[in-house]
Amino acid sequence: MMQDNSRVIRQDISWKIIISLGGFFMIALTFALGFFLFYRGIGTFTTYDHSVFEFLFSSTWAPADSHDGGGKVGAAIFIFGSISTCLLALLISLPFSIGAAIFMTEISPDFGRKIIQPIVEIFVGIPSVVYGWLGLTVLVPVIKDVFDTQYGFSVLAASLVLAIMIFPTITSVSADAIRSVPKNFRQAAFGLGSTRWQVIYKIVLPAAKNGILTGVILGLARAFGEALAVAMVIGKTKVFPVSILSPTTNLTSAIAADMGGAMDGGEYNIALWTMALLLFFISLGCIFLIHYISERDGENI
Repeated sequence: MMQDNSRVIRQDISWKIIISLGGFFMIALTFALGFFLFYRGIGTFTTYDHSVFEFLFSSTWAPADSHDGGGKVGAAIFIFGSISTCLLALLISLPFSIGAAIFMTEISPDFGRKIIQPIVEIFVGIPSVVYGWLGLTVLVPVIKDVFDTQYGFSVLAASLVLAIMIFPTITSVSADAIRSVPKNFRQAAFGLGSTRWQVIYKIVLPAAKNGILTGVILGLARAFGEALAVAMVIGKTKVFPVSILSPTTNLTSAIAADMGGAMDGGEYNIALWTMALLLFFISLGCIFLIHYISERDGENI
């Protein structure tokens, strides 16, 4: 008996050490990644003497592909392209995501669990290049014909592709948040004479709003970080879009297209690293916002 207890204790200690080492490794890896991005990306401001204001708000993008510098690194077009496509994708995807989450949890839970949830999980597993290829071969020609545009590459095409890609993330997280609402909330509302839609709209959704908002932020972070699929349909034109049917470019497309051909350590290369650093800060901001929402949710329970 004593030997069995000793073996169990040793196993517990061993697994505790393994799990702790794994956690510390992930923390160290995150800090190392952040430090490396900061070290490379800050060179735009320290080595080549550009200002943060120029990088964020100037639209003149002409960095020198050499160590001499002297070019322009205004990334406003790329930043605006990322923001516009991601926000439009969120506006398109959000109603369908919330509607699907409500249907699969409140309207038809059995059908949702057996049919809709597996379909949503299939969407998660599809590679980005497949979304981009379908957007390039199907969506872009449709937009060109329907709206009678010259090419079809546009903010709208990129946003529709992103909307489909973030749909499963928002739907899954929102469905989990709705399922976590205690059943006695619903029972109390029904007992007071509320209809099903009144219970969903006035009881369930307000109670699950923090979890739903977490799903929205996760979807937005996924949209900001997507590169390949967006690059295939956005047009990669370095101009501010005048409408959702105009082509433009964004941060991830510029990094993916130009990083491999830029001189290592040159002004062009370092400016692209600065874009990557900006995306890293955006991701960190989303993560901190999710933790803040989770803490508020815990305090309200």
